[in-house]
Order: sequence, then C-alpha cells, then structure tokens
Amino acid sequence: MGILFVSNDICLEHAPGGKHPERPARLSAVLAGLERAQMDSTVTKVLAEPADENLVMQVHDHDLIDQLKAVSEQGGGIVDEDTKMSSASWKAARIAAGAGLQAVDELRNGSASAAFCAVRPPGHHATISQSMGFCLLNNVAVAAKQLRDQGEKVLIVDYDAHHGNGTQDVFYSDPDVLFVSFHQMPLYPWTGAVDERGMGKGIGTTLNIPLRAGTTGDVFLSAWEEIALPVIERFKPTWLIISAGFDAHRRDPLTDLGLTSGDYNLFTSRIIQIVPSGRRLVFLEGGYDLRALELSTCALLHALLDEQMRPEELSNGGVGSEAIDEIKRLLHTHEF
Repeated sequence: MGILFVSNDICLEHAPGGKHPERPARLSAVLAGLERAQMDSTVTKVLAEPADENLVMQVHDHDLIDQLKAVSEQGGGIVDEDTKMSSASWKAARIAAGAGLQAVDELRNGSASAAFCAVRPPGHHATISQSMGFCLLNNVAVAAKQLRDQGEKVLIVDYDAHHGNGTQDVFYSDPDVLFVSFHQMPLYPWTGAVDERGMGKGIGTTLNIPLRAGTTGDVFLSAWEEIALPVIERFKPTWLIISAGFDAHRRDPLTDLGLTSGDYNLFTSRIIQIVPSGRRLVFLEGGYDLRALELSTCALLHALLDEQMRPEELSNGGVGSEAIDEIKRLLHTHEF
C-alpha cells in the first residue's frame, strides 16, 4: 500500500516577504525531495482543500480568526514580531489546516498506509488565541481534534527543534491526546520544560524531552526508547500524528541540533510502528535550510513505506546523552 502526498501550490503564495526564513522556497525544496525519492508508483498526490472555518474554530478563538482574515484582506501585515502575512496567507492557512482533515478521510477509506501533508504556513506554535512563530493556524491540532472527537486516542510526536507550544496549549488538559515533544532547549519559544506535563484530567498526557545543542541521532533514539515509549505504551494510541520539523538537521541556520536526513529516516521508522498502517499522519513544520529540507523529505517519505533511505549517514557520538538520565530523574520526581 502506498502513501498520500497532500499539498497545494497556493501554499507557495503565502509570502512573509524580505529575507523571512519561512519562505515559499521551503515548500519547493520539499517538492524536490518528493522528486528525489523516485516513488511515483507508490505516492498518490492529493490536492489540499481549505478547512471549514467552523472546524478551525473548534481549536482557535473566533477573535483570532477575525484578526487573520482582516490582516490578509488588507493585503498582509504583521501578526507578531516573527509572523507576517500576505494577501494569500489566509487562504494558504486554511488549506494547510484542511490538508490533515482530507488525509484522515482518505486513510479511513483504506487508500494508503500513511499521509504526508506538505503545506505551509506551519502550525505547531499557534495557540488557541495567538498566531506566532511563523504559524497562523495549528494544522496538527485541527486534525487531532477531529480524530479525538471521533473517539480516537491520538498520539502527537513533535520532533521540530522548536517546542510545539501551540499544540501543547490546545491539548494540555485533554486525557485523550498525548503530546510528546523532542526539542532543543534553550530555544524559542522558551517553553517545553520536563515539568510541563498537563493539568486536570490531562496530567500525564504531555511529555517534554528537552535536548541540548549538538544532540545527535543516537540520543534521540535513546530518548524515544527509554523515556517516550513506556508512556506511549500505557496511553495506547489509536492514531499517530507527527509534527515533522526538519530544523533539527545540523545544517539548519536557526537551531543547533545535530541530526542528518538519515536520522529522520530511522527515527520516523521507529515512531510509526506505534500504530497500525493507515493511521499515520505527518505534517511539515519547520526546517530552514533548503538542502536539508530536500534530503530529509526524501528520507521521511521512504520511512513511511518502511524503507531504509539515508541520503546522509546517521549521526552519533555528539553531546546530549547525559540529558537522558536527567530527564528520567525529573520525570520520576514529578511521578510522571
């Protein structure tokens, strides 16, 4: 069974302008990664369509939606100090949020084993009430909320180098959505500490794994096996969503982690085993080096087919291993 590649050229029209790192060329690099993968016979392209605003408002406040529409209608402008819109940005944002909903419907019909939503703007920094960090709407949260409302137990694994504070915000008190984040710390948005673990009925369904600059793939795998897996196995998810940020790649200009495209292939292969085929959904998040985006996309797409493809060698032997014991100690202290 093949995979779905969900995208739309309108996502190229979201143009923050100037030398903004979240530029249209990012998506072009991802499309180049699809071509590099040479998987024509096993990839079905799906044209992403805009999400219904009522579904978006299941996640975001009405005032935020009104703000984004107004900025886009006036030809674009500044949303926050890092986040800018053009006239096409609102439509692109709705398409990015709608891609996951389409993918879920297709996967439920048994048409593929997994789906990759190659869309922008990214979403994991967008909170319930605020767009920030290059993100307008929280694409992952929109898809996860619909799955959760349909009775599914949803695992979100976020391996973007920046903590997915927006996704955490949406599901912080939700016992049916487990949010697991691998991220660099300290780094924008300065959230994602180990003791952020949920509240109310959601205590224990947020798991943050902050890693140090220079952390390599072997440490990511150790953290997955020693810290994340026991929590995930107790949760027993029925669906998986991955926030695939490729800015943990060692070439990325905004971060300091040490992964390669080969690491993304292996790490993703391990993660997707946690749920059955047909219940695996991946969203593009960050990643700001174009070469790294192309190679990592290629590697990830092969991983979704359970194929080894390592355009670059695996990384290992970097700093970060000492952080694993510290995280486990802190989790034990908080009785996670």
